[in-house]
Amino acid sequence: MATPTKKFTGPITVDPVTRIEGHLKIRVDVQDGVISKAFSSTQLFRGLEQIVQGRPPQDVHNYVQRACGVCTTTHSLTSIRAVEDAIGLTPPPAAQLIRHLILASLIVHDHLVHFYHLHSLDFFDMADALKADPVAAAKLQAELAGKETDPGEYFIAQTRLRKFVEGGQLGWLTNAYFLGGHPAYRLSPEENMVMAVNYLTALRVQLKLARGMAVFCGKNPHSQTMQVGGVTCYDSLRPERLAEFRALYEECREFINTHFKGDLFLLGRRYPEVARYGAVSNYFAFDEFPDPETGKNFFFPSGVLWNRDFKRVENLDTDEIKEHVSHSWYEPGPERHPYEGVTAPSYTGYDEDGKYSWSKAPRYKGEAMECGPLARRALAYARGEKDTVQRLDEWLAASKLKPENLFSTLGRTACRMVESVQLVNRMQGWLDDLEARTRAGKVEIYKEWTMPDKARGVGFCAVTRGALSHWINIEGGTTANYQMVVPSTWNLGPRCAAGKASPVEESLTGNPVEDSERPVEILRTVHSFDPCIACSVHVLRPGGGERVFKVL
Repeated sequence: MATPTKKFTGPITVDPVTRIEGHLKIRVDVQDGVISKAFSSTQLFRGLEQIVQGRPPQDVHNYVQRACGVCTTTHSLTSIRAVEDAIGLTPPPAAQLIRHLILASLIVHDHLVHFYHLHSLDFFDMADALKADPVAAAKLQAELAGKETDPGEYFIAQTRLRKFVEGGQLGWLTNAYFLGGHPAYRLSPEENMVMAVNYLTALRVQLKLARGMAVFCGKNPHSQTMQVGGVTCYDSLRPERLAEFRALYEECREFINTHFKGDLFLLGRRYPEVARYGAVSNYFAFDEFPDPETGKNFFFPSGVLWNRDFKRVENLDTDEIKEHVSHSWYEPGPERHPYEGVTAPSYTGYDEDGKYSWSKAPRYKGEAMECGPLARRALAYARGEKDTVQRLDEWLAASKLKPENLFSTLGRTACRMVESVQLVNRMQGWLDDLEARTRAGKVEIYKEWTMPDKARGVGFCAVTRGALSHWINIEGGTTANYQMVVPSTWNLGPRCAAGKASPVEESLTGNPVEDSERPVEILRTVHSFDPCIACSVHVLRPGGGERVFKVL
């Protein structure tokens, strides 16, 4: 009788986590091959909230959108909304439509980049595609995507990939988690071939989406045309510029409705166990994409879902949002609502019993809340929103999973796909509406306004990674205080004053770790929240040994 393999027990540190934007340290305690406790530490202080103090409120969006080179327009838009809320201004309907098209393009772009170029490598082995039969891979792709696929494309891709390997240009793959027979990878060579081809195709598709955003934004990243009062992209309303946006959008729409969708169906049926871990208890979302005429009937409505219970849904009360700093590198103080927020850095060293992160710990009614595509789709599913129910039920049935499996690492990723499909299809209506308005005559896209001496306002935005809010206090016509409560602060922050784990810390607890030296399950769950940057992974082992894996 074979002796059972002993499961790993001990700490594992991944620092920094790769394929994310920013610097994130994750440390976990593992007991008999299962994570028993996790700590999330963000490792970078930027100080943008201090930089904008004393500046004209209408200029703040130009500073804060530099918080990130990935989701830049969302910080600009949210800052503008905060000022518009403070001065009591509603942008013209045509300006709202343009903002909808910009934001939707960005969300779909980021979901696409996140899945293919930051997250999919947690599931497929690109080098293994060299063993595939291109004809069989093309047949599989046709089945998954629901469209005819030319096998020649797979022969060409395989030839290009082989040249890279033989030329030693895939060095970034040699020590990756997905090589060397990792037990957590199980796609066939043909399935790996499908994923590899779509990985490469998605590089071109995301570029077209970025070009489409630049039609309205002036450039990408860092929009130049969104302003307090509306937008100023008058040149973009010419028929030829709108036609340019439509052509780029249509090319991307086809890929998302076929290949992106098909690839999540593939992972769903091949990795059902990844839909059994990575859950969080509570979820919330902000309103987004209002009707441009009424400002109501949001395409993404806000709400709160408690304890993974589809029957426990309630309206969101933003007065209940508070930020804690007891485990953050800031001056000690009580939990505060963002309007009264204080950002006073005070680094004291890494201490899991004390302070261990630059992120604050946002809480809603004292509880940690996950935000993002899973939260938005779970709320829509709970409310019986027809399109969401149909698309998620289709994925669950194909994966032989149940609705409760949506609250998981894989469910989080599937919801990104569903949301991308819904948004890319909804964009056609917004574009049709905007074109009809331009054909009818002069279109108002900007309103004049006056800055008050004293006011305060908040801007909310349902962005790629979740619930974003900017809070501004205006005194003497300048920015007296400014607070940004970003999705990754909600999802990836530390414990709060009550010692309650953040969403990512909770989601890692209970995860299996099959190979302690290549803990891909940790990466799968952390990546499912969509942080993002390419660097290196360090796994620290008891006794001081360090093992470094280079990854893409």
